[in-house]
Amino acid sequence: MPESHTTGLGHDGSVAAGRNAQTSIFMAPSPQQAKHWAKQYRTEIAASSSSVLSTFVAVGALAPLASVTLVRTVSFSIYQKAKYKYSAAIARTTGGEEPLVIINRSGSYPTIATLACFGAAGATAGAIITAIACPFELTKLSAQISVLMARTNTSSVDDPVRRSYQQKGTFKTAKTIIKHRGVRGLYSGFHLHLLRDTIGTAIYFMTYESGKQLMATFQGSTNTSPLPVAIAGGLCGLVSWACIYPIDSAKTHYQRNCLTKARGQPVKMPKIQFFNSGMYRGLGVSMARSCIINMIFFSSFEIVKKRINQLQDPIDP
Repeated sequence: MPESHTTGLGHDGSVAAGRNAQTSIFMAPSPQQAKHWAKQYRTEIAASSSSVLSTFVAVGALAPLASVTLVRTVSFSIYQKAKYKYSAAIARTTGGEEPLVIINRSGSYPTIATLACFGAAGATAGAIITAIACPFELTKLSAQISVLMARTNTSSVDDPVRRSYQQKGTFKTAKTIIKHRGVRGLYSGFHLHLLRDTIGTAIYFMTYESGKQLMATFQGSTNTSPLPVAIAGGLCGLVSWACIYPIDSAKTHYQRNCLTKARGQPVKMPKIQFFNSGMYRGLGVSMARSCIINMIFFSSFEIVKKRINQLQDPIDP
């Protein structure tokens, strides 16, 4: 029996084919595959690249890029999928048009249906992303504690705990938190974080989508035109922060206290007071920063998505 023909081991062509098959596994994707992948994940690509750009331009530092980009990319991915689900559900329930059809119609205005769709999708994204965002934000607070310790020379009982957070990176800080408060310590203040992000993200996306729609109608353009996108982006940052800032203040205060206490030590829960001026300390700076970041972010986000949408998908035309 000509064994070389049955196994391919003795035939040069078969050996070459086998090598090519093995090599192809490690080869970079073809241009057609890359375009298909880009079209499929355009929201994630646009969100991540725009997050890096806006954070670096506004903050001027590379340190928060990884955590901010991860949180924002996942949040936008969830929101994008959720708004299509809610849009279809609202249309089935009411027997009317889908909110996504309404908002993309030239000359349209926000309706209860569109506000409900974007608000519900935003709240869903905010609630889910809290599981990822809470530990990241908690570790960021350790840097603030380090700065405060450098400015003060207190000798309280809590000093050893506070000093343990000085000059450490994200992962070392997380290990320190676990050391003092256990694994659950990474989610200290989770309920306040969940409340803030659920409400804040709902307002954030409602304001952006509706603001973009209104500006496009007044301007007589599409809702992805540069001016409506930039103004709506800046506006959503301003409005969302103004609405949830007292919750954020209470969350930050509680989490900071948790970081300075060892396991088993009680931490007093602060009250959320919307009509207390002390709860709005630092609001102006936060709103200005958020406005700039979101103007840059959404301008880049819509441009990247538009460019990817213009690509012809060779695999799924």
